[in-house]
Amino acid sequence: MIGNLACCSGIASKPCPLLAQRQGRNTELHSSDFEDGRLKSTDTIPVLFYAEWCPFCRIFYPEFDKALKGKRVQWAKVDISDDDNPLWEMFGISIVPTVVVFKDGQPVFRRDGVQGRGLPKTAIDETLQEIETNATH
Repeated sequence: MIGNLACCSGIASKPCPLLAQRQGRNTELHSSDFEDGRLKSTDTIPVLFYAEWCPFCRIFYPEFDKALKGKRVQWAKVDISDDDNPLWEMFGISIVPTVVVFKDGQPVFRRDGVQGRGLPKTAIDETLQEIETNATH
């Protein structure tokens, strides 16, 4: 635990411009890519908030990456290892890993890790289901 922080886009038929300019399906985003609780993108994008020091993030990340690559889903990740990162507060994150799906810049789905356990693999299925739901609406 660091301070009070605990460890615990859409279907790729059309590339997301924000991710395309960064070269990849699992693009690293930064706090500058967000403003007032919004992601600066109009696509449906799942974002994994993680911290380098979190063992549960290191377990969840490869499973998340493999599942989304298998479904050809563009996604992004944000390293919020620094407890001074403004995204902790902007999104009210207290446990990592946390997955948030953004559509038109707004968070439409969120799954927070559980302290001492991280995120279960079912969070991946829930995220994929949410992406498919939001990609068609």
